Amino acid sequence: MLDIYVDGDACPVKAEIIRVAERYGLQVYLVSNGGLRPSPNPNIHLIIVASGPDIADDWIAQRAGAGDIAITADILLAGRCLANQATVISPQGKAFTADNIGNAIAGRALGAHLRELGGTTTNPTFTPRDRSQFLQALDAAIQKIKRG
Repeated sequence: MLDIYVDGDACPVKAEIIRVAERYGLQVYLVSNGGLRPSPNPNIHLIIVASGPDIADDWIAQRAGAGDIAITADILLAGRCLANQATVISPQGKAFTADNIGNAIAGRALGAHLRELGGTTTNPTFTPRDRSQFLQALDAAIQKIKRG
């Protein structure tokens, strides 16, 4: 069964995910350590986990598998979900795959190293184009999984 797992704490496309899931009749698990409002839709599940490093990630990684979609900007969580055969998409619509996750993890490590050395890095702003690309990627992923 196709379920969508969302790393919900800082996800800028929660409303879009819910809208697409409602259209397809899919279950969505919004995982957070708090601060999200529950949905009246019984297919939208708000999962509140304890505060702490990687607790939400652990919850998602233990459940997202083949035939599911995980939505996260967390590269390490993306790698864990890919290892379980889940489809993984970033909020900007970038698909994480077995072919690109290694480079993404290496880039993450390099960025962390540069910050330790006193360098600064900036996160690009989330744009309407990012939102559009995300919606296209999510719809394409759902269609691909449904086709088998």
